[in-house]
Order: sequence, then structure tokens, then C-alpha cells
Amino acid sequence: MSKILQKAKEVFEIEAQAVSELSNKLTEDFPKAVQAILECEGRLVICGMGKSGLIARKIVATMASTGTPSFFLHPGEAFHGDLGMVTKHDIFLGISNSGETEEIIKLIPAIKRNGNLFIAMSGKANSTLAKNSDFFLDISVHKEACSLQLAPTSSTTATLAMGDALSVCLMDERNFQPQDFALFHPGGSLGRKLLTKVKDKMQKENLPFVSPTDSFKNVILEMTKGKLGLAMVVSEEKLVGIITDGDLRRAWGKFSNMDGKTAQDLMTPNPRTISSETMLVEAEELLHKHKITSLVVEENDKAVGVLQLYSI
Repeated sequence: MSKILQKAKEVFEIEAQAVSELSNKLTEDFPKAVQAILECEGRLVICGMGKSGLIARKIVATMASTGTPSFFLHPGEAFHGDLGMVTKHDIFLGISNSGETEEIIKLIPAIKRNGNLFIAMSGKANSTLAKNSDFFLDISVHKEACSLQLAPTSSTTATLAMGDALSVCLMDERNFQPQDFALFHPGGSLGRKLLTKVKDKMQKENLPFVSPTDSFKNVILEMTKGKLGLAMVVSEEKLVGIITDGDLRRAWGKFSNMDGKTAQDLMTPNPRTISSETMLVEAEELLHKHKITSLVVEENDKAVGVLQLYSI
């Protein structure tokens, strides 16, 4: 094994151990901090300097997208006016591995004076930050992955993991659902699927309809005009079957002569249908579950559209 690969594996092992050891450092302060955030009438204000600040921004992003209103407060800017963004209803989360970061320590009197609950995330239980907190979350690590023990590596990984643990616990306590996630991610593919209904994606123009007595030739013509690879068989305005390209191929193998064959001979009766008001994500699950590519959309026992897998 090359020296580079060996070093990379060593980094993974050191950081994995640092994260693993966090579970043994949890105290009752963790669930108390979660409960305090749940009961908070304001927002979770997360503050960090340097590398801790970058991790703080990631934690804010995770919190905000999973149901916990949050924002990042730069400690330097806070000391020069941005503290005005913090209301008395907010909870303050300060992140500092040493617990002695000057820019954050200088904010403690103002936070206390404002009456905010204070959560400290630090690697030093006896630090100024920890001693002045209402809840202390221990993110200490045995050593950094950096060979010089200077660059924050294991410590920032542990901090991020602690932030993820907070976020996930808050999600569970709020019973945060995929639909809630979608509301905060309307621009993503998941958001579109979870917020979009079948009626928004179904084909509803020039639908290919045939009657049970229509000839094989007429079925082919209607399927060709519809360009959906199928035809819906309707009797007295009610859907009674569906004919797909696959049905036609199977019919060629079943019947030695197609002369005189009608739609009723070719169709699959009682096809799977779905309501136009069904959420798109549910429709996609149904398509995958039954290994089909098309669903007929029905309203009041009438076929009003077709939803196909490739259009989702």
C-alpha cells in the first residue's frame, strides 16, 4: 500500500473514532437542549468563528431545512451591531473547540443580559464558554487527523456530527415528514415530486379511446394517434380495459390469425387506475411496485388522463 493511501485510511480511522466516541460523552444536557429548542418561540442562533463558523453554517442549513428556524451569526459582526438580530425569544448556540474564542466570549455578557438560553458546543468542559452555558455539549476529540495536530480535522468532524444529532433528534420530536421537507425544498426533485399531484403531470389531450368491439386495425390506429403506447377500452363511458404495446406483442403469439379480433380480445381488463389528486410520489411508488409504466387516471369512474413513468 502506498504511503498516500495509508495516510488517507489513517485519517478516516481517526475521524471515525472521534465521532464514535461522541456517544459516550452525551449527558442529560443533550435532551434538555433539544427540549429547549423545541419550546423556543424564536429561532436558534448559531455562532462560530473560523472553521467552527463554517461548520456552524452547515448546521444552520440542516436545521432550517428540517423544521428548526435558525440563522448564522458571525461573532465579529455581532459585536459591531448584528446582536440586534437576536431577540429575547431566541436560543444562542456558541461553537468553539477551545471554548476560549475571544470573539464569542465577548458576546456572553450581552447574551446573558438579553435573557437568551445559551448552548455551548466545545471540546473543553472547563472552558469559559462551557462554564457560562445553560447546556454543554462535549465535542472533544482524542487527537486531530492532521499530522501536525494543528489543522481542525477530527474536531470539526465531531462538531458537525453533534450538529447532525441535534438536527435529527429535533426532526423526530417534531414528527417532521417528507412533505414538510418538500415545503422547504420546492426547487429540488424531491420537492417537486412531493408537492406535485398526478393531475399536474398526466397526459390529458388526444387520449386514445376504443370500444370493446373495435377492430384490431382500429386499435392500432388509435394507439398510433395517441402516441402513448396504449389505448383505453371504454364501454358506456366506463373504463373496462387497457391495451398496451406489450398486449399486442403477446396477442401475436397467442393468436395465429388476428382477423376478426377485437379490442376485447386484446385488452387487459380492470387496469390499475389512480386519482388525479394523488401525490406524484405515491403514483411513482405504485408504478415501481407493480413494475408498470402507465397508469390510467380516473375521476368519477371516467378515464381523464394517463400518467407514464418517463413523464415523472
